[in-house]
Amino acid sequence: MIEIHAGKTAAKIINEQGFKPELFTSFLGASGGPKWFTLFGLDRYIFGEFFKNRTQPLNLIGSSAGAFRSACFSQNDPVAAIERLAKSYSQTRYSSNKPTPNEITTKARALLEDVFGDNGVTEIINNPVFKAHFIVAKSNGLIASEHKLIQLLGLSKSYLFNRVNRKLLGGQYERFIFGAPNSNLSITDSYNFKTQNIALTQTNLKDALLASGSIPLVMQGIKNIAGAPTGMYRDGGIVDYHFDFKINNPGLILYPHFNSDPKAGWFDKSLKRKVAAENYDNVVMITPSKKFIASLPYGKIPDRNDFTDLDADTRIKYWRTVFSETEKLADDFDKKLNSENIELKIIE
Repeated sequence: MIEIHAGKTAAKIINEQGFKPELFTSFLGASGGPKWFTLFGLDRYIFGEFFKNRTQPLNLIGSSAGAFRSACFSQNDPVAAIERLAKSYSQTRYSSNKPTPNEITTKARALLEDVFGDNGVTEIINNPVFKAHFIVAKSNGLIASEHKLIQLLGLSKSYLFNRVNRKLLGGQYERFIFGAPNSNLSITDSYNFKTQNIALTQTNLKDALLASGSIPLVMQGIKNIAGAPTGMYRDGGIVDYHFDFKINNPGLILYPHFNSDPKAGWFDKSLKRKVAAENYDNVVMITPSKKFIASLPYGKIPDRNDFTDLDADTRIKYWRTVFSETEKLADDFDKKLNSENIELKIIE
């Protein structure tokens, strides 16, 4: 049901020491909207069983949907929180199949209230073990506008720049990492995006998380987040869709992902450009197999097109089935952990 991919260093360590939770010091959560539903069973298992008794800090780094998952995992009951997120997100209904950015943003804010409850924000900030980090893209120039046509022109410029060289996006976007207080997270980015770290607080956490998932043209951007420079903040996946930077902290990185071909940024989705293998040297990716994906309704994983291609009742039923089926991934992962030899595919 699952495949496990590992960088060369990660594979060597696991082959020598076993697949132990204490080997991991970081956890990655990618962008991708409803695609993360495919990981629901794994998420529940990893934070309900695999990391259940953890006492050493684990950096949770996410953009967009991955940031929302990180916000769940760093609450006192991570399994209950991820279940709230899955239910609230999957059962969202809009007034039409073409809702306005205002309606989508309003619904997203309501979703946050469901996920956090009364104490979620405080729990995330004070969690001594699971340390959340939300990646957000500060958007400059045309892309900072809320006028649809101007924003579209800015995105078109980004697309063309990225085809030439990803580094050219640095003039339009800056990476902001809103992280747990006293975070020791350190990254190195060969593309040299300007990067700033901002501490999460009671006053900026919800806005930072919402900004991390604020898809251009689809949602409203978030302006002037408390504790950060003034400006417009949008989806962290623009810069870090599936990640292509080096995490400098020692230890391995656990990365459940919905496919084995990660893309650096949002504008790389249609390109053949690969991430740098050296940035995945100490990464372990857990991905659903092609066989598992083919077994799902419609033979695919969920995506944002389901909102427009399916009526609400059909979509919700489909997504509920996916949640149930992903328990097979958790079962398979558990079996692999308890086997003598774990088959690892080397990331090259």
